[in-house]
Amino acid sequence: MTKATKLLPALPPPQRQLLMTAAREVSFPEDARIFEAGGTADRFWVIRSGSVSLDQQVTSVQRVTVASLGAGDLLGWSWLFPPYQWDFGAEAFSPVRAYEFDAAAVLKLCEEDQQLGLILVRTVAEILAHRLEMTRGKLMEQYGMRRRSAL
Repeated sequence: MTKATKLLPALPPPQRQLLMTAAREVSFPEDARIFEAGGTADRFWVIRSGSVSLDQQVTSVQRVTVASLGAGDLLGWSWLFPPYQWDFGAEAFSPVRAYEFDAAAVLKLCEEDQQLGLILVRTVAEILAHRLEMTRGKLMEQYGMRRRSAL
């Protein structure tokens, strides 16, 4: 399995500096809901410290964790694709410090610096591909465990 790509180190220094002009530092206490599936995706974060659980609501009372994110990880990609709604929910698993980016401001920067736009889209795509690979591995592992227990 490939190593997870981190958004900020993947950007060349000039594009990283440009992107950081749209950042602000935020924090979330442990157990804070950061966003809910179906909500408007108008921002994203790069986690500086702490951990965040991405989850999916499976019943009215049950959420299943689909991924855990930590320092350097991108939180939120739905701001980049229509209909600009979160596909998952996110909750701070511990106190979290992060850089928060306003999606509209970042998209404007990408229009002004097309190299930033291209690199950002490619990097987000690489991150999504890695997460899909990780999810596939987890599903195969769970399927294998269930199959063995049924025998």
